[in-house]
Amino acid sequence: MRYDLAIMLQDELNLQLLSKLCSGEGLSINLSYLSRKLRRHRNTIRERVRELIKYKVIDRPVYPFLALFKQRPLLIAVYADLPDNEKVTTWLKEDANIFAAFRIREGEYNMMLFELHESLQTYHTWRETIVKVGKIPGRSQRIPSMAVYLSNLLIEKYEPNAPIELIKRNYQEKKVTKLNGCPLDDLSLSILGHLTNGEGISVNENILAKDLGVHRRTVNDRIKKMCDTEIIWKPLCRFPSFFVPPNFILVFSLVEIRKHYEEFLKDVSSDPHVSLAYRISEGRYNLLLFEAHLSLEDYLRWESFYNSKYPECFGSIKNTYLSPNLTISIDQQKVSLGVISERLSATRESGLECDTVASKTYLQKRKRSRRQR
Repeated sequence: MRYDLAIMLQDELNLQLLSKLCSGEGLSINLSYLSRKLRRHRNTIRERVRELIKYKVIDRPVYPFLALFKQRPLLIAVYADLPDNEKVTTWLKEDANIFAAFRIREGEYNMMLFELHESLQTYHTWRETIVKVGKIPGRSQRIPSMAVYLSNLLIEKYEPNAPIELIKRNYQEKKVTKLNGCPLDDLSLSILGHLTNGEGISVNENILAKDLGVHRRTVNDRIKKMCDTEIIWKPLCRFPSFFVPPNFILVFSLVEIRKHYEEFLKDVSSDPHVSLAYRISEGRYNLLLFEAHLSLEDYLRWESFYNSKYPECFGSIKNTYLSPNLTISIDQQKVSLGVISERLSATRESGLECDTVASKTYLQKRKRSRRQR
C-alpha cells in the first residue's frame, strides 16, 4: 500500500517522530546482532565499535531523510570568498541551508559550500538576508561567489556508503591501515561494512513511544509507512563528511561526456569511487560526479582506466580537489532536521491536526491504569 508523501508530512505526530529518527534518538548499535553475525565475543565487538566512533570514522546511527531531495530539490555548489574566522564558521555550522563546507584554494576563492534550497527564489532571498543581517560581508568587501546549480531530481546515483569497498580494497593492498588514526583489522572492517549498509542498528520503539505519548504499535506503524513512502530509509551510520570516508580526497568533478554516455553512467553506478552522480547541463559539462580517491595519483589512474575503456569519451573535465583535513565539521543531519522543523511549525500554525486517535486512546488507558493502581 502506498501513502501520499505530502499528507504524511502534514501530520504532526509523523513530523515529531521523524525529527527523533533523523536525529538518532532511540537508535543504537546492536552489539548482540553483530556478535552473532561476525561470530566474535560481544565485548570485542563493543571495543571495535567504540574505536570507530571515538576516531570519528563513522557518525551516529540515524534514519536518512530521503524526502529531503524533494523538499529541497535544488543543490547549489558555491565557490566563495569568505573571512575564515569564528563568526563565519559558526554561521556555516548553524545555517539550516548549508549541508557541507570545505576550505579550498581555487583562484580567488577560499571556501566551497554545498547548499540545499527549495527554489531559486528562496535561494536568492536567503542570499540577500544573510548579507543584510551581517552573516557574511557585502560584495564590496569580497569577491562575488560563483555557483553551480544542480537538480536533486536528476540524481543518477545516490550511494554515500559506496567507498566502503575502496577502504576494504586498499586495506587488503596494505595502502590503508588506519582511518583518522583508528587502527584497522579484519573485524573492524566487517563492522564498518555492516553499519554503513544499515545492518546492526536497533530501534527502541518503546522509548520513542513513551517520549511521544503514544503506543509502541503506533510508532512501529508510522515508521513502516514512512519507509514505504520513501520519506526515510533504513537506519545506518554514515561517514562524518558524508561524501567520502576519512583520509580520502573528495573530487568534485564536472565532466563533459562526448561518447558512450549511457555506458559510462552504467559503469559509474557500480563504481565504488563514485558516491553521487548527477545529470547536468552546465556549459559544456553534462555529468557531475562526487568521487572518493585515496590520492591524486589514484584519481589519475581512475581517469586513465576509463579513457582506455572508452576512447574519446571525455571532453573537458573541471575538478575541485577537497581535502579531508580542510573539511569544516557540520552535522550532516542539520539540513534535514531544519526542514522537518519548518514543516512542523507550518503544520501547527495552519491548524492541521495529526491523526491522534490512537495516542489519545493510549493516554486515556494509561490514566485509568494509574487510577486503578
